[in-house]
Amino acid sequence: MPTPFATAQYWHRNLNPQKLVDVKFAYKPADVNMAKFNRLHKLPTETITENLRPMTEADVPAVTIALNKHLTENYSVHIVFNQDEIRHFFMPQEQVVYSWIVADDATGVVTDFISHYALNSSVLNDPHHDKIYAAYAFYNFAKDNEAARMKLLMRDALILAKANNFDVFNMTEVLKHKMVKEDLMFKPGDGRLAHYLYNWCVRGIQSDDIGIVLV
Repeated sequence: MPTPFATAQYWHRNLNPQKLVDVKFAYKPADVNMAKFNRLHKLPTETITENLRPMTEADVPAVTIALNKHLTENYSVHIVFNQDEIRHFFMPQEQVVYSWIVADDATGVVTDFISHYALNSSVLNDPHHDKIYAAYAFYNFAKDNEAARMKLLMRDALILAKANNFDVFNMTEVLKHKMVKEDLMFKPGDGRLAHYLYNWCVRGIQSDDIGIVLV
């Protein structure tokens, strides 16, 4: 499809407000001093979701089942992942991708999942900083799709990103991200992400039914 079928707003949550203001990534309201701006964005140092832990190799089969189930039941457009893809895209790697799960002790079923990847940006013409360390929300879901639990999980994602020295947490309003953006102090960005469909596999069409000549 040559044009996007949907677009999604970018949202940003300051983790290191002082640095982001200094490099002009974020802007502080004129009537708020820097000390108060920092306090407004302050996060706890400890997560609160019980049994939240980093994903391991042994979790790959259960994450594959749980993520595909969540995507299939909740979204019209989604990927169906196999285990190799889950391993490639979600196994934690420092400064690449970070993933955490909650699993039922009795059944091993993954009930909650949060993840983000690193996509840093260069800073130009600043004497103190040369890079913004940005965490981007990846795939996330909460047990039974509970809105309150999703907010707690994403709050924990912010805490973990801060602990890993990221300066900002970015996301677009896909998945269930819309429900957390305001309560967790996300601010809208100035762009939208366009979504395209590509690599379609269309079956049952004969060559003489095609009206396209590739150049």
